[in-house]
Amino acid sequence: MADQTLRSWMHTLINYVRSGQPDLTNRQMALMMLVYLTPGPHTVRGLAHILGVSKPVITRALNTLGSLGYLRRVRDETDRRNVFVARTSTGQEFLEGFERNLEHDGGSSRKAARERGLILQHG
Repeated sequence: MADQTLRSWMHTLINYVRSGQPDLTNRQMALMMLVYLTPGPHTVRGLAHILGVSKPVITRALNTLGSLGYLRRVRDETDRRNVFVARTSTGQEFLEGFERNLEHDGGSSRKAARERGLILQHG
């Protein structure tokens, strides 16, 4: 079973590399998935806590993801010290493309990924 899961992930990664999309680090991809797949609002501090990394690590990841247009920072108008991390349509499109890579590997992989909460829910 583990071999099948790893092979499925390998095929997903190969499809991702072939897609020509920007290479994201595991931290950047985890950050993307957290923001897009879990309810917000998301703060730099909160995301750092969930991932078990420092705020500067999140800031560096956001710099890259922001330059790609995948995420954006929004100042909290009630407390200007807080920064929220917001979704973008470009980031949504990127993750939908990644979802298609998961789908490409077959229905059983998609079903397993959906059960683990890795597939974007639409609507």
